[in-house]
Amino acid sequence: MKESKNRQRVIRASEIGQWAYCSRAWWLGSIKGVPSTNTRAMAQGQKVHQQHGRAVWAASALRKVSMVLFAVAAVMLVAALLFVR
Repeated sequence: MKESKNRQRVIRASEIGQWAYCSRAWWLGSIKGVPSTNTRAMAQGQKVHQQHGRAVWAASALRKVSMVLFAVAAVMLVAALLFVR
């Protein structure tokens, strides 16, 4: 991976994990550019991470929707109590 002289290299969390597991593999892949022979497992890992990311996004969206619906229900309850009197 070639970097320009004025640009700093960004180190990602996955690289830190790879370095912690095997610094030699990190050096070969990140610095020397030698491709990994474990591409099938890495592709499967990316797929699982993407699925997890979608599930987290959906959970967050559902949480926001539930909060809005709760607020609407609370307003409707207050309005109903005010109009009953």
